[in-house]
Amino acid sequence: MTSPATTNPTADLNRALAQIGLHATAAGLDDLLARAAKGRWPARSLLEAIAQTELQERARRGLERRLQRARLGRFKPMVDFDWNWPKRIDRETLERALTLDFVRQGHNLILLGANGLGKTMITKNIAHQAVLHGYSVLFRTAAEILDDLQVDSPELRRRRLTHYAQPQLLCIDEVGYLSYDPHAADLLYEVVNRRYEQKSLLITTNRAFKDWNAVFPNAACIATLLDRLTHHADVTVLEGQSYRVRESEQEAAARRKKA
Repeated sequence: MTSPATTNPTADLNRALAQIGLHATAAGLDDLLARAAKGRWPARSLLEAIAQTELQERARRGLERRLQRARLGRFKPMVDFDWNWPKRIDRETLERALTLDFVRQGHNLILLGANGLGKTMITKNIAHQAVLHGYSVLFRTAAEILDDLQVDSPELRRRRLTHYAQPQLLCIDEVGYLSYDPHAADLLYEVVNRRYEQKSLLITTNRAFKDWNAVFPNAACIATLLDRLTHHADVTVLEGQSYRVRESEQEAAARRKKA
């Protein structure tokens, strides 16, 4: 004769907690119950511990999702940035940007300067700060965005434009590094226009605004694009020699010394 099946109350409770979304509590249930018993917690204290555990876990998962969606990749922290290397840099404006004031106000930030001066590094650090403070962020190069938007289907293009309109901070890196046809300027204008006076843009470019006609030749919307982009914006200019060239020279000198 088969004996009646036995049940495991703890396993059943674990499954029930997981089914209602209390995954962190389910994972640490034995430890939580042991601490509650040892400390003779009242029911309210046990519920408060459960709530705190779940809030912390949800905050952690939310941060992971925002970091993943931001697509920042690897970058050096600002503590490694040499403020003395550029011949010209508005440190006050950039340090204020790291406090995210411009994001809270829905304003824009534009970093303009030659290659190798740290524009992308600064941008990624600002974006990372925004993610840590709970903002939705997306980092993409101009080439990636424009390639993504150049599709034949109007409906698909609208959905992708909506995608770029949604993040509270959209970082567009390397505007001006490549040349595009006039239609690309219209697409970039659509991105800027959908975010205008609502959500922040952070743009890096190696071209002065007067030279954007060379980036988007024969584009009729350049003046309007720049007008909306620079309205409610801080434009900060970096000047100097490439930091990457300096690092390469230092590495070569170190190799020669070692040899």
